[in-house]
Amino acid sequence: MIVFDNVAKHYPGGYVALDAISLRIAPGELVVLSGHSGAGKSTLLKLIPAIERPTSGTVRINGQDVSHLPRRAIPYLRRNIGMVLQDSHLLFDRPVYDNIMLPLIINGHPPGDAGKRVAAALELVGLHGRGKEFPAGLSGGEQQRVAIARAFVNRPSILIADEPTAHLDPAYAADIAELFKSFNGAGVTVLVVTHDVSLFRRWTPRRIALSHGRLMEE
Repeated sequence: MIVFDNVAKHYPGGYVALDAISLRIAPGELVVLSGHSGAGKSTLLKLIPAIERPTSGTVRINGQDVSHLPRRAIPYLRRNIGMVLQDSHLLFDRPVYDNIMLPLIINGHPPGDAGKRVAAALELVGLHGRGKEFPAGLSGGEQQRVAIARAFVNRPSILIADEPTAHLDPAYAADIAELFKSFNGAGVTVLVVTHDVSLFRRWTPRRIALSHGRLMEE
């Protein structure tokens, strides 16, 4: 369960990114978040893994208040949250396999099982057999698949994505949307920020819209 209770986020200079946001996302929901540029979508996503902290109000993840979570506890929170942000942050000096393995190394996952998880993640995103390649040799869509595999390799219960289909051609965008639906079909709570809600429309997701930091539609 993801719960926002009267959440606001203000930045220096008086900019209000979010204002009085209250919403609940149930386990296993597929949620599409839309809104104009600067509406607060990315800020809302970043509050879930405590990349950002609210100025006021409370964010709870599976009953845990993450609004004032001690810094040392944040890695434990993020073990259960897969993140695909606008900048994929792939390591271009390391092969695809190492990029996907990184979260498992950070979490101290047993090496034997970690290798199996990376192989399964590569298979899931359609990159089987390409673990030795480097990100620079992949297309934009394939790089996005690597980022998604890395986000899912921990098998999180929550997956958040910020414009995962941006700058992709329609065929690649449709494939990426299918991937997120497949994760949701396996019971993962999926929250996707997208400018193209039509990519997900056939699965009738819950739709949430933001405008100037305020919730407009639930």
